[in-house]
Amino acid sequence: MQVNRQLLSEYARLIVRTGANVQPGQAVQLSIAVEQHEFAAMVTEEAYLAGAKKVNLNWLSDGQDRLHYRYADEETLSVTLPWEEEKLRQMTEDLPVRIFVESEDPDALAGLDPEKLSHVRQRRAAVAKPYRDAIDGKHQWCIAALPSEAWAKKCFPDCSVEEAMSRLWDAVLSTVRIGGEKDAVAAWQEHTARISEKSAWLNAQHFTSLRYESRNGTDFTVELIPEASWEGAGSVNQENGAYYIPNMPTEEIFTSPRAGKCEGTLVAVKPLSWNGQLIEDFSITFRDGKAVSCRASKGQALLEKMLRMDENACMLGEVALVPKESPVNHCGFLFYNTLFDENACCHFAVGQGFKEVLPDGDNLTTEEATARGINDSIIHVDFMVGAEDLNITGFRADGSSAPIFRDGTWAE
Repeated sequence: MQVNRQLLSEYARLIVRTGANVQPGQAVQLSIAVEQHEFAAMVTEEAYLAGAKKVNLNWLSDGQDRLHYRYADEETLSVTLPWEEEKLRQMTEDLPVRIFVESEDPDALAGLDPEKLSHVRQRRAAVAKPYRDAIDGKHQWCIAALPSEAWAKKCFPDCSVEEAMSRLWDAVLSTVRIGGEKDAVAAWQEHTARISEKSAWLNAQHFTSLRYESRNGTDFTVELIPEASWEGAGSVNQENGAYYIPNMPTEEIFTSPRAGKCEGTLVAVKPLSWNGQLIEDFSITFRDGKAVSCRASKGQALLEKMLRMDENACMLGEVALVPKESPVNHCGFLFYNTLFDENACCHFAVGQGFKEVLPDGDNLTTEEATARGINDSIIHVDFMVGAEDLNITGFRADGSSAPIFRDGTWAE
C-alpha cells in the first residue's frame, strides 16, 4: 500500500489511543529513533490531543550506540550516572505511559565484542531493574514499530531500498490491521475479543503442565503455576483501570510457568536478534528447570552469555501460544525483530516472568512473586519454537489430558 500522511496519522492515533490508551492528565515517555522525528511529532501531538500533560522524548540512535561500544571503555559504558538514575526514580513517581517505537537495524552492533556488550547491558540493567519492578502494573505501555531503510534491507536484501521499504511497510501496517476493509480500532476490538475467548478456555482447563513435541528435536515438558492465569492482547493498569495493548502486533496468549520446573530440549525455528546481533539455528536443553547446554550455528558465545546474564537468566519466564495462521507468519519472511517474530508462532522466554498473571500479582513484591514461582531476572528474551508440526498437550493434576495444539495450530 502507498504510505502517506493519512496512514501515518492513523497509525499514530492507533498507538496512542488503542495501544497505550493515554488518559487525560498522564505523562507520556516516547522512545524513538532520531531518524523518525516526523513520526515522533505525530505521536506527540496525538498524545497531547488525548489529554497528556507532558510528552517527554527519549531519542535513540543505532549509529551513536555503535560508536559508544566501539570507542568507549567497558567501565565507562557500564556506569549509570546519577542523572540517569534520577530519571528512573522520577519515573516511579510520575508513572508515565511509555511508548516505544522500534526501527533499529538488526545488524547495528554486529561485529562488536559480545563480552563487552553483555557486561555493559548486565550492569546497567541491574541498576534499572528495581525501578522497573516498582512500576509493574501501575502504568500503561505500548511497543510498536516503524520501518527504517537498514531494517528493510535486512529483511529484503535482494530488493532496492524503495521496494524493501514498501514491502516492510505493507507487512507492518497489515499486522497492526491498518489499511484493511475494517476500521483499525474495530478490527482490534474483534481481535482482542477472540484472544480473550481462547484465554478463557485455557484458564478453564486448569492444566498443571504442558508437553511440547516436534520432529525437529523439540521434546519438552514445563510445569505451570496452578493459580496463574493465561492472558493475551490487553492488560489493565491497576492504578486507573485503563485497558491497553502492550504490543502491536500481538497474537499470543501467554502465562509464566513455574520457575525451575521444566525438562527437555527446545529447538528454535527462527533466528534470535539480541543486543544487535543474530543467534541462528539454536537449541537449548533444560535439566531440573535450568538451561544446562545450548548450541547455535551462529552466535554460540552470545547465546551462552545471554543465559548467564544473572543467576536466573537460565530459567523460563514465559510460555506463549501463537497459531501458525498468525498474520505475522503469513507475511512469509523473518522480521529480525522480536516484536514481530514472536507473534509468528509459539515461543518461550528465558528470564523475567510476569507477576501480574497471579490473582494478586500487582500487589506482590518481587520476593513474594518469586516465592510463588515467578522467575526474576534482569533479562526477558523470547525465542520461537512453533514448528509447523508442533504438538502441545496439556495435563491436569488428576492425570487427565487434552490436546492444545496439533500441527502448529489450535486443536479445537
